[in-house]
Amino acid sequence: MELIDYLIVVLYFIISFSIAFYFYKRAGKDTNEFFLSGRNLPWYLAGLSMVATTFAADTPLAVTELVAKNGIAGNWLWWNFAFGGMLTVFFFSRLWRRAGLMTEVEFAEFRYSGKPAKFLRGFRAVYLGFIMNIIIIGWVNKAMISILVGFFGIDESVVILYVFGVMFIVAVYSALSGLWGVVVTDAFQFFMAMTGCIVLAILVVNSPQIGGTAELQSKLPESVFNFFPALSDVDQAAGTMVLSLSSFLAYVGIIWWASWYPGAEPGGGGYVVQRMLSAKNEKHSLFATLFFQVAHYALRPWPWIIVGLATLVLYPNLSENQKGLGYIYAMKDFLPTGLKGLLIAAFFAAYMSTIATQLNWGTSYIINDFYRRFLAKDNSEKHYVFISRLVTLLLMIVSVIITLFINRISGAWEFILECGAGLGLVLIMRWFWWRINAWSEISAMITPFIILPVLKIFQVEFPITLFLIVPITTFVWLVITFLTKPTDEKTLIEFYRKVYPGGKLWSMISEKIPDAPKQQNFFSMFVNWIAGVILVYSSLFAIGKIILGFYNESVIYFVLIILSVIIISKNLSKEGWEKLLE
Repeated sequence: MELIDYLIVVLYFIISFSIAFYFYKRAGKDTNEFFLSGRNLPWYLAGLSMVATTFAADTPLAVTELVAKNGIAGNWLWWNFAFGGMLTVFFFSRLWRRAGLMTEVEFAEFRYSGKPAKFLRGFRAVYLGFIMNIIIIGWVNKAMISILVGFFGIDESVVILYVFGVMFIVAVYSALSGLWGVVVTDAFQFFMAMTGCIVLAILVVNSPQIGGTAELQSKLPESVFNFFPALSDVDQAAGTMVLSLSSFLAYVGIIWWASWYPGAEPGGGGYVVQRMLSAKNEKHSLFATLFFQVAHYALRPWPWIIVGLATLVLYPNLSENQKGLGYIYAMKDFLPTGLKGLLIAAFFAAYMSTIATQLNWGTSYIINDFYRRFLAKDNSEKHYVFISRLVTLLLMIVSVIITLFINRISGAWEFILECGAGLGLVLIMRWFWWRINAWSEISAMITPFIILPVLKIFQVEFPITLFLIVPITTFVWLVITFLTKPTDEKTLIEFYRKVYPGGKLWSMISEKIPDAPKQQNFFSMFVNWIAGVILVYSSLFAIGKIILGFYNESVIYFVLIILSVIIISKNLSKEGWEKLLE
């Protein structure tokens, strides 16, 4: 890189830190401001922040690996989550905002009762906010280290110091600014990151080595460009760069509703719930989540996919474990002076937006659902904000140590999906069935960790593992549910009064509430869900068809987009949602 490249990177850091510092006093008022922006986020900022957070430094590399292994259709590993994402939009976003909680983990004592509820809240606070959080931060750190090593070609021990230095900056501005600073910085960082990725894709695909999208298609097997899998079994698909039908069925038929995954939890969870709880009202919560789903699945991936396809031509001899580094080599080989600095800044933006959210979100669990709930109940708000800032820095230090012991990123997505397989249905049904209790969730969380090692002994591989883990886990938590006592009736009544989820599975409780709110229009919500799914995938495929030059085929998808928008708008307008921006 030249001087101008380094100046661009430095300017990016100055702007990011200035935004965070601007919100320092506002974040220090109380934990409501520090963790939830005073519940005053507009939908576009909340949605942009969700999108920015899910764009981590490892995302372009992971997508490149998926494309190299199974072609474009390999992305169904994460595309499938759009089904669950749209379920969150129309079935859960309003319920979460209505609940008025501080964190998702607080839901345990909001919905359940007794010692099991206390245990579940404390356990999830530590398990998600600390253990899973530092592992996620660790692999994001590892991805950023791999990017810089591959780009600059210098020793990893030197790069580690740079990355940890950047992480310290992120921890400081997260501790200073709270969620307001994180969210506004996210918006800036997202546009920075996407601009860099789009520029890279344009330069690579139009380079003399590729010669445009038409030439790219002529240089690779036709199957690589299929949006859907070939009708083949696993053995036939192996090594031919197509996704097998069994894998596709596991992705679209099981994962999105059955597995827990950070940022794509069935019914919402983690930082997605944090943004919904931070929204101005239910309307902003729904529109923020809707914007997130469309931007996340339809608008973001094509620059990465195009570069991933090009790397198959440019670097055909990369080993299986090095396919993701093809993205870094493309940056190094095709970006001119100035743009190299832009894309390195873009990767720092992707990295920092993820780390900032993980630190703020994880700290909210540790403070609100463990420290404040069990250790120090009656201190001042300024005390909790001060401790929150210390915990933010502590999480940073521990995750740095964990990073040193992470050897590879590959397979992390699959492993987490396996560990959470079967839990998803509980997370959905706890809103709509009164009989679900704390033990239902506890048993669903534990069972996969018992089954998975056994399957690995018999060399059962992902995603076939899901066909076994999900039904076994579901059977276990259903049995446990009926063998244990239901949630205290008083707690259930209070929950229903506050959230009024509706439905026949709550009739036993709702009948005991004379002034119970009217039932929700589940048919309208279901229609919106289907229309939302069609909207996301039609947008995704329309953009892809245009990029690849299939203009006539894109027309069909644009028609579906228009119809989906009309259906959703009509249904929402019946509820007075046209006043959203007033």
